[in-house]
Amino acid sequence: MYYLILFYLAGVLQDFLLTLNWRFIAKERTAYAVLFSFLTTVISMLVIYNIITRLDSDRSIIAILIYALGIATGTLIAMKVKIGEK
Repeated sequence: MYYLILFYLAGVLQDFLLTLNWRFIAKERTAYAVLFSFLTTVISMLVIYNIITRLDSDRSIIAILIYALGIATGTLIAMKVKIGEK
């Protein structure tokens, strides 16, 4: 059960960083955009790798849904936070 919580939190963090990345791209803040792009990719690849290699087919579907819910939550949080705004 703990793995579902970790996938949810990873999804939140991933999309929070991704949404901020898009903000920094739009504002042409290259260093921040590169950093957030790198972090987003690492998180997503680690989660996908773990879902594919460590879970059986029944738990993988649930993990993917929980991860997607975390991603949606991360987007919501990033849209509400004023990080990167001047």
